[in-house]
Amino acid sequence: MPIGVARSEPMWQTHVMRPHYDVVIVGAGVHGLATAYYLTSMGVKSVAVLDKGYIGGGNAGRNTAILRANYVTPEGIRFYAESLRLYKDLSQQLDYNLLMSHSGRLDLGHTDTALSALRQRAQTNVVLGVDSQMIDPGEVKDLEPAIDLRKGKHLPIMGALYHPTAAVIRHDAVVWAYARGADRGGAHVFPFVEVTGFEKDEGKVSAVITSQGRIGCGAVLSATAGWSSTIASMVGVKLPVTTFPLQAFVTEPLKPFMKLSVSSANLHVYVWQTVRGEMVIGGSVDPYTSYRQVATVHMLETLSAHALELFPALENVRVLRQWAGICDMTPDYAPIMSRLTGHENFFISAGWGTWGFKAGPAGGRCMAEFIASGVVPGLISPFYLERFADGRLVNEKAAAPAAALH
Repeated sequence: MPIGVARSEPMWQTHVMRPHYDVVIVGAGVHGLATAYYLTSMGVKSVAVLDKGYIGGGNAGRNTAILRANYVTPEGIRFYAESLRLYKDLSQQLDYNLLMSHSGRLDLGHTDTALSALRQRAQTNVVLGVDSQMIDPGEVKDLEPAIDLRKGKHLPIMGALYHPTAAVIRHDAVVWAYARGADRGGAHVFPFVEVTGFEKDEGKVSAVITSQGRIGCGAVLSATAGWSSTIASMVGVKLPVTTFPLQAFVTEPLKPFMKLSVSSANLHVYVWQTVRGEMVIGGSVDPYTSYRQVATVHMLETLSAHALELFPALENVRVLRQWAGICDMTPDYAPIMSRLTGHENFFISAGWGTWGFKAGPAGGRCMAEFIASGVVPGLISPFYLERFADGRLVNEKAAAPAAALH
């Protein structure tokens, strides 16, 4: 489209709500919209996506937009590697510039124990086809010259796991593009429609009760991030999920000096620089459970102090904006992609913790396949809900600094 020419096509259409849809998706974030898009591409055209707020106003618009596949468990590595692969072609597939940049990532090791864990993680990644390698402090400095390698610090940088295929992307553009793609495929996207309950009939959900009336349904998917427990409780199911706030902030623009995203599990912080020059800084979830999406001065001070341990040159940089999302954490820090126990046609995509945005394409495609065919795709079979009762947990706790405090 030429510069200065107004867009004539809306991103998605305004529809009259039908009395019945084959699939009703609760939550219009990246997972809900991706699932709707892939369902329509599989021939399921009668799909409604409901959100109590505006499109992209939840966690999809509150994350820090890092994509990677260097996880800990074989199950997690395979899944996130597939999601990263799908992200690579997503701009072309959705015909929308998502501003994806393969910047790479460093996971820093500050102790012998941390280095040992990173080495094991790197080896597992390589075996499963994910580009990861251990590098020494000199190589860290070559990649990120501004990082502080001075000796005598309480947590010196002793090495790092380098993941060159990690990337960043425009997160809200991903949501908009999936919404447009789903709409073009025949799905109906409804912002500002809150789900208040469900009608059940002989082990199935027969209707969704909303702030705008009743919708009959053939199947339901809950993709509501931190509110997954609330939605599941409406049909009498208690999920093994705990919800925590997660905060981040962005600084004023600086002349570009960082190439990669840099993460430290010991310091509970990660830092990367946008193409516009802002520093994006985040870290661990808050040390208390809450649905409160309000940023705090305490966390701003904590994250700032930890970031300055790595990049002391940021000392006088001004903060522009701080925000909070909410994370639904499972006991093993791995997601739930499953049918809801005791409900034949109720599906759930939940427990994403701090990693949900990275998983959008693979999670959406697999859940669409599951709903459309009734067969669990092998890629998500380890993430079934009953694993917590069966003792088949997938331990991803060590995969990010956000998990470090819990």
